[in-house]
Amino acid sequence: MTAPPTILVFDSGLGGLTVLREIVRARPDAHYAYVADDAFFPYGHHGEDEIIARVVPLIGELIAAHKPDLVVIACNTASTLVMSHLREQYTVPFVGTVPAIKPACASSKTKRVSVLGTKGTVKREYTRALIRDFSQGCEVTLVGSADLASLAEKALSGEAVSDAAISAELAPCFIGNGASDPDRTDTVVLACTHYPLLMDRLVRLAPWPVDWIDPAPAI
Repeated sequence: MTAPPTILVFDSGLGGLTVLREIVRARPDAHYAYVADDAFFPYGHHGEDEIIARVVPLIGELIAAHKPDLVVIACNTASTLVMSHLREQYTVPFVGTVPAIKPACASSKTKRVSVLGTKGTVKREYTRALIRDFSQGCEVTLVGSADLASLAEKALSGEAVSDAAISAELAPCFIGNGASDPDRTDTVVLACTHYPLLMDRLVRLAPWPVDWIDPAPAI
């Protein structure tokens, strides 16, 4: 009998739990190791070279410790920077997390899409290349949030997070004059795995209904 695979899921914090949840549904037989790099959280506050210098050797240590059959980098900020480095240095297969721009633009009816991510993710050339390649005629607004990942971590740990704080991070995503505007934003890409932790509140606090694109099921 073949032994069940070991899957290592890595994130800067607890946002990767939204990805882990979907992976477990797909492979309930697997063994899992979840690693949150809390000491360096949030990754969006660090420079590109700093993230690469930290994550690449750290993943090497985790591979040696856990001997995974597959590594999932459940972090957009890290994935847009380190995937090529990881694949060059290690033979284990990797799955990354990148903004789900292609499916969002394919499904948008108004052709106006917002990408809500960390400041690091939205400024990456990788993200801009996805827009160039897959926008399919949509107008795509990049929204870099400074604090939403931290707010999600606080909420998950039981700390009080105000509606006003969440709404302030969401507001730039919504372009248009309300739900009746035919040119309004109708789709928001959640380009950080932390954000689905707040999904109930995102839906409630949105100025009008939109489709929220969570990348976890695709991963």
